[in-house]
Amino acid sequence: MKFIFSDSLDMVDPLYDFIEDRNSPERRPYWDDTYAHELFIKPPYDGMLVSKAIVGDHRVKGKYSESQAMRFYRVGAREFLRLNDPKYSSMPIFGDCGAFSYAQEDIPPYSSEEIAEFYNSCGFTHGCAVDHIIFDFSEDLSGLEGGSEDAMRRFDITLENAEQFLKSHHEQQSTFIPLGVVQGWSPNSMAEAARRLCAMGYNYLAIGGLVPLKAPQIHSIIKAIRNAIPPSIRIHLLGFAKADVIDQFVQYNITSFDTTSPLLRAFKDDKKNYYVLNDTEDLSYFTAIRIPQATENPRLTRAAKEGKINQEVMQSLEKLSLKTLRAFDQGNASIQETLDAVISYNVFLESALHDNVAIREKLASKLEPLYRNTLESKPWKNCPCPICQKVGIEVIIFRGSNRNRRRGMHNIFEYHNRIKQLR
Repeated sequence: MKFIFSDSLDMVDPLYDFIEDRNSPERRPYWDDTYAHELFIKPPYDGMLVSKAIVGDHRVKGKYSESQAMRFYRVGAREFLRLNDPKYSSMPIFGDCGAFSYAQEDIPPYSSEEIAEFYNSCGFTHGCAVDHIIFDFSEDLSGLEGGSEDAMRRFDITLENAEQFLKSHHEQQSTFIPLGVVQGWSPNSMAEAARRLCAMGYNYLAIGGLVPLKAPQIHSIIKAIRNAIPPSIRIHLLGFAKADVIDQFVQYNITSFDTTSPLLRAFKDDKKNYYVLNDTEDLSYFTAIRIPQATENPRLTRAAKEGKINQEVMQSLEKLSLKTLRAFDQGNASIQETLDAVISYNVFLESALHDNVAIREKLASKLEPLYRNTLESKPWKNCPCPICQKVGIEVIIFRGSNRNRRRGMHNIFEYHNRIKQLR
């Protein structure tokens, strides 16, 4: 089972100055920045995935700048992602269409011929056919029962595209491995889609539409699909948001899955920001300590301009929080002293939005046990990954993209180790 990291220019400045909170002088975005696999001795994932929609074009605005997109098309995925070193030669590069980006459209903006050409010209090793997301879902339906008119239309579009994609793959003498994408509104409709894709000639299927579903629903889908197709057919899980419970799905002989969950959790989760692979070969989680940048945070800047917050006091509390936290790391401040500093800053910021004592007290009572657990455990001290070894306590501070993404990269490293154990 391969862990494929779905990338969207998730890079960091390797020379970022954490004390001054600024990028290295004359830094050039992308050119001087670093991917996770460049920071580790061995890549913290088994391959990478890039969506056509992330790269972007005149129809779908991607995350890449115009010059970055042009370079991606010119030099190909492997060189752009810096996977052209011989030590990365065995790492697969998956491509998909980024169907969520055009989910509201009547039809996908890309043709099968165009997408096949995209995968060929950019050197992808694996490519998914053009699909159209179906948002309807019900577990208790037989065969192709149920499903709205729109769901059935998208079902047909996805299968028609898959058939044309295989034809384009043959006509263009493609070298990438084609994946037929499964979409449906129930486990049985998705199983029928999988059966038809196998009949077309696909031996590798990508199951789509999983992002909004709960784990039990995903179980029912994969069970139904496995019962409908030969055991030799490989399965990929597209955008697998339930990455933390991937161990539950090993039984289905999953070949690969892609996710960004470990990285996103670093700065989009309220509690589970820092991963640790514990002695029981499972993941434990710690809460990052929030110290927002007083002068960089748009919300705080706006509050200061509106007179809701005293900027001098805010900056003073910010500096004290950082100073105390770093002193704690060096053994020069107690846990209680550190908690008092960082929680006071968080509560002060909350007062700018909610002039309510009860709300502030609730925040303090919520943060205290979470932050205490993080400070008592000091997980960054025992982590062998190069990020924690180099930046130390900075990795546990919830503050700006260079810290948050580094913490996310650490999470990817721990998560990959978990996947290797499952194998």
